[in-house]
Amino acid sequence: MAFLDFETTVTDLEGRIADLRQLVSNGQTNIADEVSRLQTKVNRMLQQIYAHLTPGQKVQVARHPSRPHASDYIAALCQDFTPLAGDRLFAEDPAIISGIARFNGQSVVVLGQEKGKDTETRVKHNFGMAKPEGYRKAQRLMQLADHFSLPVITFVDTAGAYPGIDAEERGQAEAIAKSIETCLRLGVPMVSTIIGEGGSGGAIAIAAADRVFMLEHSVYSVISPEGCASILWRSAAQAEDAAAALRLTAQDLLAFGIIDRIIQEPLGGAHRNAQAAIKATGEAIARALDELRNKPPEVLRRERADKFLNMGRKLAS
Repeated sequence: MAFLDFETTVTDLEGRIADLRQLVSNGQTNIADEVSRLQTKVNRMLQQIYAHLTPGQKVQVARHPSRPHASDYIAALCQDFTPLAGDRLFAEDPAIISGIARFNGQSVVVLGQEKGKDTETRVKHNFGMAKPEGYRKAQRLMQLADHFSLPVITFVDTAGAYPGIDAEERGQAEAIAKSIETCLRLGVPMVSTIIGEGGSGGAIAIAAADRVFMLEHSVYSVISPEGCASILWRSAAQAEDAAAALRLTAQDLLAFGIIDRIIQEPLGGAHRNAQAAIKATGEAIARALDELRNKPPEVLRRERADKFLNMGRKLAS
């Protein structure tokens, strides 16, 4: 597992634990107590480190290559997932994976921005940065969900919408705006979770939901810290300062009323225990869907619209 720069104090200890566990697996049980002692020390250090992360450090955690991705959440939480591809206008966009599945026995439509896990899959999924066809595919799937009265579950993990010339030529801004509009017009429950990065309109295009959750160490902002720094300071080197100024942490956004709940991550971040992070996320989504299940379509639309309009009123006051 890759270690982040602020985790150097535990790197050596975790390496030593790995070596000792190998010896234990080979039958040398007399060192099991030492492994337990070192693990307790590592856990104590991780607890102290992760309780005091700066916004810039949280950005690093949100981008950790071993952090579970949308495909991991869908595989673990959904059964009978049937992928549905293409926007019926231009092309398929692998940056957004989508389809029909069962969640806790209930039929749902699920969407997720997929970054990829290695060079090949990152290129295939364009690092989770969707083009207009990706957002138009999302619209198509959400409209399908509305037609068949299926709840919508989305997993947000993108640095932002793809900024290339070809995307702009095909109407990137319109596609994002239309996707947000589609979210707001749904007459079915919609639950979104920011599992890593929630970048700009590329994120909110599939996150204008009844309930918006964030994992404890995920981030959600109007622009990346590097992009903000390059505009305000003319240098991406000021990204740490930009991260602090953007107030992009889950804790800040809950205080502002932008999100509805923080999902606690395992000790040391979701990348250290993906299974526990996915389980906690699934439980939060299940509770939200239970709360929303019996609300009529007109009530869902009104409450969802009021939710986002009130954000603007609150922040403007």
